[in-house]
Formats: sequence, structure tokens, C-alpha cells
Amino acid sequence: MKNKLLCVIVVVMMVAGVIGASPVKAAAYGTSFTTSITYQNVGTDTATISLEFYAEGSGTPIIIARPDLEPMAGTSIFVGSLGDLAPGFKGSAVMVSNQPLVATLVQIPPTTSDVKVRPLSNGFTGGASYILIPTALRSTFNANTIISVQNVDSVAADFRLVFVPVSGSNIVVEVEDVPAYATKYFDLAQMPEFTAPFNGSVQVFASKAGTTDPGAAVASALELQTNANGASAFEATNDFATTVYMPSALCLFNGVQTSSYAVQNTTEDDVTVSVTYSSGVVDGPHTLAPGAKRSFNACDGGNAPGYIGSAKINASGGEVVAIGKVFGGGLSTAFLGFTGGTSKVALPYVRWTTDHWYDGTRQRAFIAIQNVGADLAAGSVTVKYYDKDGVLVGTDTLGAIPAGAKVNSNAGNIGAAGAEFGYYVDGSFGGSAVVEGPAGSALAVIVRIQTRVGSTDVAEDYSGIAIQ
Repeated sequence: MKNKLLCVIVVVMMVAGVIGASPVKAAAYGTSFTTSITYQNVGTDTATISLEFYAEGSGTPIIIARPDLEPMAGTSIFVGSLGDLAPGFKGSAVMVSNQPLVATLVQIPPTTSDVKVRPLSNGFTGGASYILIPTALRSTFNANTIISVQNVDSVAADFRLVFVPVSGSNIVVEVEDVPAYATKYFDLAQMPEFTAPFNGSVQVFASKAGTTDPGAAVASALELQTNANGASAFEATNDFATTVYMPSALCLFNGVQTSSYAVQNTTEDDVTVSVTYSSGVVDGPHTLAPGAKRSFNACDGGNAPGYIGSAKINASGGEVVAIGKVFGGGLSTAFLGFTGGTSKVALPYVRWTTDHWYDGTRQRAFIAIQNVGADLAAGSVTVKYYDKDGVLVGTDTLGAIPAGAKVNSNAGNIGAAGAEFGYYVDGSFGGSAVVEGPAGSALAVIVRIQTRVGSTDVAEDYSGIAIQ
């Protein structure tokens, strides 16, 4: 049996321009990014892997074989190093394997760029005919959004995107005959349908081309600042719920870092939404119109400066989806909220440095683990750290985690073996982790990949991926 892992936002040297103005030299919007696909074999046997790349609008794959990968091993491929892809390639990819894989896409700016953060998003194992993007911007909050939608059906598809503003009328964009596995990009700042700033959310409908039959699509988004260096990425979702968990919540932590949540109504009726923080503060209830979003700031409602914790979003009258963000002090992160948890979570991209932190050449991965199920006893949850060959380097055994609480882990906790985790003397790199609780437990995990740049930390988040 072949497993397919779907990767959108695969970009080699994509250059975007700002309508009506020259791009700010240092800004994230206007910067070229090249993708590195970081992936992990979470199966029980050696994985035989190939990559199929599809240029935007093309149904013809460029097939590239990859080296075999041992169980639990993690590695990466820098797309810009592949001679089969021409400079300027923009599209998507499908990873084909005889073992289950998980993947996180890393968007890397040029080394000479003032942009140092690396936007992160996850790959997909399947699509849906209706997916949601909880936040999209055009010339709002000094940011623009670029959305990529991939047809993951075996036949051509038609896409219908409904852009729902916080206030005002919906904007509908339709695209026909997108080939199987091909991708269509939507840069809000370049689209003629947008003549004014936009702040809202997006509904994506996919159907088999020329019919009303349901299709299958996946999508991701890049959010790029137009006047500064902040950049982030996140996945669209078709996983809706009345409760969404956020493992990260901050209010002016370290004096500067604050969380915000974009919550989108998935239904055709009004819903009421509240956010409950682990501090006990409740923001809400607030009413959301059909398809609309509302933004929540963790400093609203009474959280004191310095607060760090987690949060739970509750909806009444219908289901919602949500994106979490952290900003301030160099951070510009985004991650998809969790509608539940699982007992085993894969983290394909994990690094840690001790000796090279302050020179900015290596990264640190901070892992936040929220228990969204029943109380868990001390020692019942572990974080296992694996090297690039799938060898277990060390295990971080966690303390008790009450229901709703959050704990943290990093490779530095496993001692000397984790001092330069994911980095090797031959110049190669690769490291991953698995968070595991007892059968029936429910864990939600996000990873913050952080880099020191001078006196500032830059960072981006990605969500842990359930191992089935």
C-alpha cells in the first residue's frame, strides 16, 4: 500500500510585489522563500519514498526518488537544491511512500535577507470538499496573505473561494479545471477582486470539474508583513468542533510577547464564542456571523502582564475553527488550534543547540504539551528524541499533567546527548521527536522553532501531528 503525503506552499524563489507601491526592502512581503520539506517515517519498517512535484496549474509531475528512511528517522530536502526544478518554480508536491510519513514545510529566506524567521506549515494525508482558512489579510495590520489551494482529487477540480470580511460584503473567486494534484495560488495583494484593505476569513469549496460532485482539496496560507520582517504560515482545516484547544497563551510575557486567536464560524447560522484561559479569565461570549471570524487578544479580559498558559475556545450554536498567533519581541508565529488530542504525536522538525545559540547559526525547538483529556500522573507522558537515523537519543519523562494544563519539553532536558540535537559534525542535520501518553490520553502539542538574531529571538510555530 502506498501512502501519499500532500504538501502545499512548495516555493522556489517566489517573489511577490505590492500593488501600488514598491516593496519595502526589508519587508517579508516581497522576500523570496525556498522550501525545505522536513519529514519523519512514523511507520514500523524502512520507508521507500519518492517526491512528485507539480508546478502551479500543471498536472504533469516531476518525480524525484529519495533515499530510504528508517523507522522514526527524520530528514529533510531543500527544494532549491533539486536540479530537476527550474529557478522560479512555484507549486506543490506529493510524497509517496510505503510507510506513513509526517512532514513540516519550512519556508527559508535568503541568507542575505533581513527576514530571519522561517514560516512553518504541515503536510496533509487527505483533503475535503469544504475547508476553512480562519484568517486572511490584504493591506491590514501591515500584512498580506498568500493562499495556496491544491487539488488532491484524481481528476480536475473547480475551486470556489468565498472571502468573508469582518464587515461588508463577501468576495467570491472561482477557478475552473485545476489539474489533479496541481495548486492555484491566491495572493490577495495582487488579485483584482480586492480594491481595498481586507480583514476576514476564507471558505474554500472544491468540486469535480464541470460538476457539482464534491472534490478534494487542501490549502495553506503565508502571512507576510509589508513594513517589517514578520512572516508565518499555517494550514487550512476541515476539522470543526464546538471546543478548540490552544496550547499557547501569553499576555506580555517577557514584557513583549502576546497571543491572539482568529476564530471562524463554520456554519450557516450565528454562533456565540468564548475563550477561557488557564488563568480563569473568560473573554466572551461574542457573536459570529456565518463564515465570519473574530480576533481575541490574550491581554483582553483581565490577564495580567507576564501571563503564560493555555486556553480553550468554546462555541455555542455551531462549530468553529481557530488559528493561534504570538507576536512581539521578534516573534511572528501561527498554529492551527486543536479540536481534540491523541495519545501519540509526531514532531518531524526538532533542533537544540547549546554552544551555537548566541551566534544565530543553530535553532532551538520548544515543545508545549497541553493535556486536553483526564488528569495524567507523573511519568505517564514521555517525549522521545530521535536522531536522523531513527536512533533514540534520549527520553524526557514528564511530571503530572492535570486536565487542561500545559507542560514543556526540549532536547536540552535529556542531558549531554541533547546539547546539539539534530546537528552533526559532518555538517548534516536532522532530528525529530514523539510525544506519547497512555492509551486513551488526549495530548495537543505545538513546537516553537526559535532562532537568536543579535539581541532578539525570532520564531515560528507548527502543530504536532497525530500518529494513527
